[in-house]
Amino acid sequence: MISSFDERRNEFKPYGLTCELWSPSLMRKPDRHNEIEINYFPEEGITYLFQGRKVVAPPRRLTVFWGLVPHQIIDFEKANPYYVCTVPFSLFLEWKLSTAFVDSLLKGEVIFEDKEENSNYDEFLFKNWLNDINGNGSTEIALLEIHARLSRMSIRKLSSERKEQVAMQTNEISHVERITVFIAQNYSEPIKVSDIGQAVGLHPDHANSIFKKTFGSTLSEYITEERISHAQRKLVATDKSITDIVFDCGFNSISRFNAAFLKINGCTPREYRKRYK
Repeated sequence: MISSFDERRNEFKPYGLTCELWSPSLMRKPDRHNEIEINYFPEEGITYLFQGRKVVAPPRRLTVFWGLVPHQIIDFEKANPYYVCTVPFSLFLEWKLSTAFVDSLLKGEVIFEDKEENSNYDEFLFKNWLNDINGNGSTEIALLEIHARLSRMSIRKLSSERKEQVAMQTNEISHVERITVFIAQNYSEPIKVSDIGQAVGLHPDHANSIFKKTFGSTLSEYITEERISHAQRKLVATDKSITDIVFDCGFNSISRFNAAFLKINGCTPREYRKRYK
């Protein structure tokens, strides 16, 4: 099955962990989602618009960017299918890749594999990930391979540019993005709205207000969604007990976890594991 961009989808609506074949189409509005997006174009590249910058994504070279940065396809030569993989931002941060690589993505940079020959096996990898993530293999193995592939790419980027690992200053990204990063890095801890406000230098009520205006959900709701997303991954990719997963993803009450999980997924954690594992 080949997908394409749905212009009716809500901005910031999460894709989650996915790997699919997409058909390019001109996008009348930009897409934004809080996942790391990985593209691979086997035949023809496409032209993106990133926050007013035109970026030509070349064929046969792995392309990586942060989906929260507004991006839209404005040109392509042929409607040849290409691979799209999305990785939840919180999971990406757990991988602890090189600081310079992560900071470049957070600053809105589109990162390409430096040489085409370094992507010789990427289509083979994508075919396996597509199969694994869509229920015909092991999601856990796919995640290990994606992690390893991005690790190798980050090492090459550092080597080619020979730059020091300098942490990005918090004032280089918007308040909303800073809030998102803070939640992604700390959702498994017992954080409160006041903690988030303090971390980004805003009054908690103001932080909550601008976040809700942007994402359509409160900070508390978003933290819960991040924790449930983490639990979904653990339920499918590991054999850890549900009790262990509850506390692993930041909940301090099994009953609250069960209620939140049922509300978001329409089923219990046990039913979810049985359905997708």
